[in-house]
Amino acid sequence: MEKPKPMLTLSQVMARLAKKGITQEFRMNENSEMKLSGEDRIFTADEMKIKKSYRFEGDSNPDDNAVLYVAQSADGKKGMIIDSYGADSNYPGEAFDNFIRNIPIEEDDEYNFD
Repeated sequence: MEKPKPMLTLSQVMARLAKKGITQEFRMNENSEMKLSGEDRIFTADEMKIKKSYRFEGDSNPDDNAVLYVAQSADGKKGMIIDSYGADSNYPGEAFDNFIRNIPIEEDDEYNFD
């Protein structure tokens, strides 16, 4: 019987994404606007697609739960969206959750790191 491979950590996934050129992060600002790091353009959920999502759970602390989304804008810009999940999110209120729910999912096998 083959032993299952250990799950990758958040930092390991980020390192593999960096090798694919994905180093920037989409972040929601205090005005509930989604921007790519280093840029002024505001993206709507309709202008983006989620290409892959990864969930991470802390071994000893349930507060160490995180999700990383690989996102791509309609004009081809790629970046990560990172958030804690569970009781504490990185973003207050419902704006971030609503935004994420409205991004279409279009999984891409390119980001399967088995």
